[in-house]
Amino acid sequence: MLTPLQLWVRARRWRYLFPPRSDPPRLTPAIMIGYMANNVLPLRAGEVVRVYVVARRWTPAAAGAARAHPFWTTLATLVVERVLDSFVVVLILAVLVLLIPVPAFLQVAALVVLAIDLAGIAVLIALVAAPARCARLIGRLTGRWPRLRERALRIFETFVTGLDGIRAPAHLGPLLAWTVLVWLAPALAAWTMLLALGLHLPFTAAWAVLAFVGLGVSIPSAPGYVGVFHAAAALALGLFGVSQSAAVGYALLFHAAQIVPITLIGWVYLLREHMSLGEATHARPPTG
Repeated sequence: MLTPLQLWVRARRWRYLFPPRSDPPRLTPAIMIGYMANNVLPLRAGEVVRVYVVARRWTPAAAGAARAHPFWTTLATLVVERVLDSFVVVLILAVLVLLIPVPAFLQVAALVVLAIDLAGIAVLIALVAAPARCARLIGRLTGRWPRLRERALRIFETFVTGLDGIRAPAHLGPLLAWTVLVWLAPALAAWTMLLALGLHLPFTAAWAVLAFVGLGVSIPSAPGYVGVFHAAAALALGLFGVSQSAAVGYALLFHAAQIVPITLIGWVYLLREHMSLGEATHARPPTG
């Protein structure tokens, strides 16, 4: 039951990443379908599927929506979500370094992710604080190609609209609260699986599993993160003295508990949307 709850919580937070009063439809089905697609498609293709599910039925009601396309606005919210979540993973790892002997290569990987996150945050701040200057920069870079310039500026304008959610003061409190729940729910799932297998470890072990897995799956990989997920979870438990066989058994069961319910629920939602994964993955983003 905790796995569907995790995605429901994510859907609740996602709403606050959209512009105020925009009311995007069916965010929970979109997340369920997107994560299901990540489980059966390579390279995190489910992220594109998730954007497509929302964009196909949503007409933004924000200012300037007559020129906007929901695909780029939705994509902007997804970019913010990914930057926010990877930053949380780095923060968790930073705390774990003070409590357990985190392997050096994971510390280096965390520093790399942190550098990418800081660059992403800097870009988002620039887009939020000075969109006109960014638009002028795009105009100068594409000035030799008028049609490309016009399309790029339309896409940019719509993309920046998708950042209005983090610009709205009323959204900051709910975003913080839901982000705490977004990470507390899977930590509880990891911990209850430990208890179910008779591994009576501190709650820190659940956070270690979550952080190691989060860092491992941040790189696009095989469908369902097969291999990467198991290696990361087993490595985390190994730091708490769990044997290799027990750690691998935990990783297999925890992984199954994460992907099987979501894959089944996602397929149900996909059928209810009257669409196919092929339709979503082969749909071309709008050019303007």
